[in-house]
Amino acid sequence: MADSRTSADGGMETSYGFREVADGEKQGLVNEVFHKVAKRYDVMNDVMSMGMHRAWKDAMISALNPRKDPSYKTLDVAGGTGDIAFRIVEASNRLAHATVLDINGSMLAVGAERAAKKKLSDNLTFVEANAEELPFEANSFDAYTIAFGIRNVPHIDVALKEAYRVLKRGGRLLVLEFSEVDLPLLDRVYDSWSFNAIPKFGKAITGDAEPYQYLVESIRKFPNQQDFATMIREAGFSRVSFTNYTGGIAALHSGWKL
Repeated sequence: MADSRTSADGGMETSYGFREVADGEKQGLVNEVFHKVAKRYDVMNDVMSMGMHRAWKDAMISALNPRKDPSYKTLDVAGGTGDIAFRIVEASNRLAHATVLDINGSMLAVGAERAAKKKLSDNLTFVEANAEELPFEANSFDAYTIAFGIRNVPHIDVALKEAYRVLKRGGRLLVLEFSEVDLPLLDRVYDSWSFNAIPKFGKAITGDAEPYQYLVESIRKFPNQQDFATMIREAGFSRVSFTNYTGGIAALHSGWKL
């Protein structure tokens, strides 16, 4: 089936939602989606998660528990608007430094503007680059975070290996992503909401339903919790685990570089 999930063996690299595309074509298509929604990104997440993404992100930061130490350095990937990075800096009492990396310049521009308004610019660096080829030396960061972005990376296995490379020994990977609902009734309700309501809301908000249709479909193509945990282990991480949020609508994955 076109909407069947990919597995730990791969498949996301040629999946643009339910469409099959050539290897190398997906990144450009995804970039266009996020150019379109950059200024409405928070609204998009509210629609996609029925408003729950804020609580899930807060839980992610609680799990990370960033050190209140100016030497603490984190890398937030696919985090252009700064949502996770801002939370990390605030949780560290504005002592930690967060590098925000995104392949999309429109998203980064929104994040830099928001950082200035929040007076957090001194604690943040914004970098335009690809998650599959990070422009950093090995063993550079105490933590690597990515929220609702890993499913948009074509070669997820490559990105996870890059995460492992740039983390310091003892560093932690945290990935927050939409996942497989494990409650039958909730599953049906969420599917109905996703495929019937979300594209219509997207069109009403932005005038274009297509980006939202892709995002809904990409959630259904992403590997389930167990398969994604396997991918994290295969990248070299230890003590791999995951925690479901809201019946599995989202899951927080954790791994350590030991």
